[in-house]
Amino acid sequence: MSDFDYDLFVIGAGSGGVRAARTAAATGARVAVAEDRYLGGTCVNVGCVPKKLYSYAAHFHDAFRDGRGFGWQLPAAPEFDWATLRDNKVHEIKRLNEIYGRLLESAGVRLINGRARVADAHRVEVAGESITAAKILVAVGGWPWIPDFPGRELAVTSNEVFDLAQLPRRFLALGGGYIAVEFASIFNGLGSESHLVYRGELFLRGFDREVREFTREQMAAKGVRLHFETNVERIDKVEGGLRVTLTNGEALEVDAVLAATGRRPHVEGLGLDALGVELNGDGSVKVNERFETSVPSILALGDVTGGPELTPVALAEAMHLVQQHFADAQPAPLDYRNIATAVFCHPNIGTVGLSEEQARKQHGAIRVYRTDFRPLKHTLSGSEERCLMKLIVADDSDVVVGAHMVGEEAGELIQGIAIAVRAGLTKADFDATVGIHPTAAEEFVTMRTLSRR
Repeated sequence: MSDFDYDLFVIGAGSGGVRAARTAAATGARVAVAEDRYLGGTCVNVGCVPKKLYSYAAHFHDAFRDGRGFGWQLPAAPEFDWATLRDNKVHEIKRLNEIYGRLLESAGVRLINGRARVADAHRVEVAGESITAAKILVAVGGWPWIPDFPGRELAVTSNEVFDLAQLPRRFLALGGGYIAVEFASIFNGLGSESHLVYRGELFLRGFDREVREFTREQMAAKGVRLHFETNVERIDKVEGGLRVTLTNGEALEVDAVLAATGRRPHVEGLGLDALGVELNGDGSVKVNERFETSVPSILALGDVTGGPELTPVALAEAMHLVQQHFADAQPAPLDYRNIATAVFCHPNIGTVGLSEEQARKQHGAIRVYRTDFRPLKHTLSGSEERCLMKLIVADDSDVVVGAHMVGEEAGELIQGIAIAVRAGLTKADFDATVGIHPTAAEEFVTMRTLSRR
């Protein structure tokens, strides 16, 4: 590898790119990273981190109200200041950007500011330099995409929604995935009149059907206005806001529209097409189990490859890639089964393993244990919010193949359950586990009554 300037050149300093750069450098490899926007990528800057901070902010609305049942009396009606949240978020993201910079520096990784272009199988051009590398890693992630309709330029994406000049009194999220559902809840919690418009009959396609239905009812009960089986036909600027005309003939007046209609691989201008790097049908970069593209010296990982668009997946792929290409270890291919995930809508969703529908297809005979209840907290708070917990069991082996929750802190709780599902524990193992009382979590080890087969 001494014939090249670097052993590894990484394009993109997001979660996956930075982890790959640092771990490769730890093996003794010479590494450089190019980034043209911000350190930490989507997750740190316009994704997971700021979204969770805004979700926390939105939960205070319920917390102030719930506190009354426990004896807390506020001297006046709480007031929310959007600028404080927005600006504090900016300071926190800047702090994280600096941490990422220090991590690269301490690892001995060179950081280059600029959008790199792949010139050939072993050469990139960036910031006026032509640099050679034994291996080039594409880790540029995805970019928001807005469908083509009149007035699309009036909508914002997840890149801009965190930094709106002011809190919209009326907010509309277009889409049915994580981002749309989460932001519909967030702005509702912050006090906006919140709408969600989705072309399908129910949001969060691919999740467990019962989870989706339960979430729909809970979000609607909290005040989110749901518009299914319709789409945005056009957006027009009118006095006092935006007029959104839907394909069902309905018209809504709002102050901001978030187009959360999907993300596409951010490969434009990278030069991969000129090299003949093979793409998947959705435009993502096609890779093998070693994260090699059709040009073996060019690697790719994370959202740009079309896999699960989750930060922990990109991190796991980065460490796997380094083991395969820069260490002596030859690990088995990365196992993408039983990856836990959370949706930070209100209430939260946490899930791991198979949905009931997937389990029926894969295992045939299954057992379903489920419960929904009003948590102890709300016996005094007065809130009618309910919690759903559900276990899917393969009947022949008794293995728990799926666990799902809709409720407060579902993501925190499901992380622990994910270990059990990943380990292949059985329903008997769950039943033999003594619960922690009184918690909502104990329901996962006390569900004995079969709900259905």
